Amino acid sequence: METDGEIDAPESATVFEDIPGQYTHIYKYLERTGPFTDPSFEPGNERKEFLHTCKVLVIGAGGLGCELLKDLALMGFKDIHVIDMDTIDISNLNRQFLFRPADVGRPKATVAAEFVMKRIPGVKVTPFYGRIQDKDESYYSEFSIIICGLDSVEARRWMNATVVGMLDEEDPSTLKPMIDGGTEGFKGQSRVILPTMTACYECSLDMHTQRQAFPICTIANTPRLPEHCIEWASVIMWPKEWPDTKLDGDDPEHIQWLFNMASKRAAEFKIQGVTWSLTQGVVKNIIPAIASTNAVVAASCALEAFKLATSCAPTMSNYMMYVGDDGIYTYTFELQRKPECPVCGSGLQKVQVRRDYTLEDFIDTLKERKEIQLKRPSLMAPGRSLYMTHPPDLEERTRDNLVKRMDELVEEGNEITVTDPGLPITLRLLIEWE
Repeated sequence: METDGEIDAPESATVFEDIPGQYTHIYKYLERTGPFTDPSFEPGNERKEFLHTCKVLVIGAGGLGCELLKDLALMGFKDIHVIDMDTIDISNLNRQFLFRPADVGRPKATVAAEFVMKRIPGVKVTPFYGRIQDKDESYYSEFSIIICGLDSVEARRWMNATVVGMLDEEDPSTLKPMIDGGTEGFKGQSRVILPTMTACYECSLDMHTQRQAFPICTIANTPRLPEHCIEWASVIMWPKEWPDTKLDGDDPEHIQWLFNMASKRAAEFKIQGVTWSLTQGVVKNIIPAIASTNAVVAASCALEAFKLATSCAPTMSNYMMYVGDDGIYTYTFELQRKPECPVCGSGLQKVQVRRDYTLEDFIDTLKERKEIQLKRPSLMAPGRSLYMTHPPDLEERTRDNLVKRMDELVEEGNEITVTDPGLPITLRLLIEWE
């Protein structure tokens, strides 16, 4: 039954009742010390009890999330919560192994929770079908460890900012370790984030590849790649031919229409390589998923959660990369905090800009910076709004500033505040002339 977006555990689920010997293999790590044991580790029942009772949150019940839920439950975590806003699609079944054809259309979080509790006695999994933004800090403060199995940079940034923002340095209980995992094809990564102690997600934003954007002038006039032809069909021709219909990347008829248009465009400019699958990939920005990669990365994340909960071994410091497309290779290194990080640092970044740049030029350069990744920025200078993307009336009033030179609008040493609908934070930029 659903109540306010939350789903109750099935009545048949057995909660906190173990099978004799169920955790024998796990207890071996908690009953004795060893050469790799963390110095703070003291073997005994206290470690076992905390492992079984601490609340762990898994964000995402997709390819990584399914693996994480299985791993955590088998490792002795008994109080697990999971958040996911998606429902099950038939295309998920090849790698999200907690789901079956009969589950198509149901919430992922609900089905995943039911499956794990049915198969692993003594574990309670509490699902929430909704967005992470639907919960507030009081909710996230309930958990001892938060593990992200997300496929969205924006969602990770929001979660990272929330966890760091919750920290009160005078209250150690507000420090919530966050473990993040991600995969793309045969490659993946896992990392441990200890707010203000290690690099946060925002500190390493420039390591993540942005979705490639093609200039409109190239798409419209001089296409050179098959992707240009597909973008022309979806960005220019679709709104022109179907102004009242929203493009749906999951609708085969929509993809077929785009494929036909892009193929004609490609033939006109003698471009090869437009395929149906590429058309769908460009439109949906599909990230390929490999089940084995998900398993490796999820296992790494679950292992770090186990070490954090029990102190039986030192945690990773603090980033592990996995490459499986040419043999198997992993490398662990320590990401450094950025003093100017807008989330865990001072937040003030120095930006050099040419005096003769227009405000629009300046905004374009900000969008190109990988360490910021803006989409629809609004800018404010001391005492005035430079450009606001919303609400519409304010955008109209500040639109004329886009063609003005930067040295008309600000002075060197001025601090510009930047906000973006996709950002959970505010950026502070200190202007310096080139």
